[in-house]
Amino acid sequence: MGVHPPAFLDRVDAGRRLAQKLLAYTGHPHGVVLALPRGGVVIGAEVARALHLPLDVLVVRKLGVPEQPELAMGAISGSKVELWRGLIEELGITPSEVALVIEREAQELRRREQRYRSGLPPLDLEGKLVIVVDDGVATGATMRVALRVVQQHKPAYVIAAAPVMSPESAALLEKDANLVVSVILSDEGRSVGAWYRDFSQVSDEEVITLLAQFRSPPNHSAN
Repeated sequence: MGVHPPAFLDRVDAGRRLAQKLLAYTGHPHGVVLALPRGGVVIGAEVARALHLPLDVLVVRKLGVPEQPELAMGAISGSKVELWRGLIEELGITPSEVALVIEREAQELRRREQRYRSGLPPLDLEGKLVIVVDDGVATGATMRVALRVVQQHKPAYVIAAAPVMSPESAALLEKDANLVVSVILSDEGRSVGAWYRDFSQVSDEEVITLLAQFRSPPNHSAN
């Protein structure tokens, strides 16, 4: 089997193509786009721009296994912590080790939220159409934590959207979202980055610059 070329030039290209799948929500009076930083913010900016909707971030941090930080044993966003108990038990990770990782990632989560928002509170999600966006969904774990955080704010309708995801992850997200949208639904097993010609890391400065283009204090609520 030959190696397939990347489907997207970069995140801007992927965001524009994802937006085409969401045009039915253009100008929705109660619509909001929430992006998962950092790469998801580039996608979210293109979606929000095309749909003429406000953009905000929802910071989610992976909880990495000690000594193997790239391997997730859970995720955290706000006060919501999701742990993969089976993996933790299988690897023999102690409760104290788990607690240490949670505290470290919670501190980084708070730092990013403060920096990205520049002192402004998050958008009010109650009764809103919320489109949660990332640059790709592999296992679905991070996006699912994000969706559960959103649901705590009593939105009217929630859409999980990403340029690429697997059928398994899409099915998982359907448990926490009213609708799941992707450009590519593939079970090839490729990493998210393999779908992009340019999947270079996005900096905090880029995230802040993109958010500033959409930020308007009257659209925010202190609740």
